[in-house]
Amino acid sequence: MGWEGENTQQQSSRFLVSWLIGGLVIGVSVLGFRFAALPKNKKKKRPIRVYMDGCFDVMHYGHCNALRQARTLGDQLVVGVVSDAEITANKGPPVTPLNERMIMVSAVKWVDEVIPDAPYAITEEFMRKLFDEYNIDYIIHGDDPCVLPDGTDAYALAKKAGRYKQIKRTEGVSSTDIVGRMLLCVRERSTGDNHNHSSLQRQFSHGHSHKSEDGGSGSGTRISHFLPTSRRIVQFSNGKGPGPDARIIYIDGAFDLFHAGHVEILRLARGLGDFLLVGIHTDQTISANRGAHRPIMNLHERSLSVLACRYADEVIIGAPWEVSKDMITTFNISLVVHGTVAEDSDFQKEKRNPYAVPISLGIFKLLESPLDITTSTIIRRIVSNHEAYQKRNERKAESERRYYEDKAYVSGD
Repeated sequence: MGWEGENTQQQSSRFLVSWLIGGLVIGVSVLGFRFAALPKNKKKKRPIRVYMDGCFDVMHYGHCNALRQARTLGDQLVVGVVSDAEITANKGPPVTPLNERMIMVSAVKWVDEVIPDAPYAITEEFMRKLFDEYNIDYIIHGDDPCVLPDGTDAYALAKKAGRYKQIKRTEGVSSTDIVGRMLLCVRERSTGDNHNHSSLQRQFSHGHSHKSEDGGSGSGTRISHFLPTSRRIVQFSNGKGPGPDARIIYIDGAFDLFHAGHVEILRLARGLGDFLLVGIHTDQTISANRGAHRPIMNLHERSLSVLACRYADEVIIGAPWEVSKDMITTFNISLVVHGTVAEDSDFQKEKRNPYAVPISLGIFKLLESPLDITTSTIIRRIVSNHEAYQKRNERKAESERRYYEDKAYVSGD
């Protein structure tokens, strides 16, 4: 009995050891399976970097919309700004110098990086630099022609390399068109002060095209191709309101021919709070206060230009000339600001000071403008050299005509 009991005990011990070992093996196997099933640490995916270049002279909402579209094709948008010398050689003298154009492009909220002094045409050397040094994946341009003086395509090399992508051009506006509006103003005003001012106001408040309201090509009131839609406004908007305790800064103006001076004053204003609300005056208000030939750009064109600026959080489209107590309460405005350099810098001498209410409430601040530029500055540049800009416009129209004729010939149309 003693031997049998001892044997039974040994068997039980061996069974227990086997059971423990088996369980351990199974446990390790299960753990191994579970760890194997866990996702491995993937290598961080490199962002897709896209490149777009341009002159961005007399920058407008069409340029901004092109940059917005380009940004949707990648994760980071790098923008090349063409040098003054290259613009002069290929198109004629620029209206705005490189430093101002750099300020404008850098302020567009879809732009991540800016390259100054970019060439007008994509050369083999510059294309390799884009790919190797700037890690560019694709070169972007609109579906409008970019033609060199010899009639060739400026993006031919990028297309041949298979690294070219195209976006849709924003119809209804171009720098050529805007310069044309200002040149029209010069011609109309030179005919005498007895010109029909209401007609002139409508030409500039609504833009112009080759067609007129009466269907002919005469001197009828010209209309803009620009058709504002709620979708386009949403595309340009931030979609975010101020927080419950946000310090809201308000600045208003015409923001006509949106320029570097506008950008810099908006940058300063934004730095004073958490949310910048920008009021944009109506065409009628501007005409009443600054003359029948203003504004050059209509209300919705001006609104989109301001919305594209990274410093503006929200705009009031058609803001009143005077800042009222109700307006301050409705928008919870903490501070109203105005730049020292402006078309209406002598507002305090007016009988009806538009800022009388915020001044009385102690919430008005005059900001020292960083740049001595106004809309009149841009117009004076055009006027002082209008013959050169007229020839520049004619050259561009001719090069585009030749481009489309050659394209039609090749396609057999």
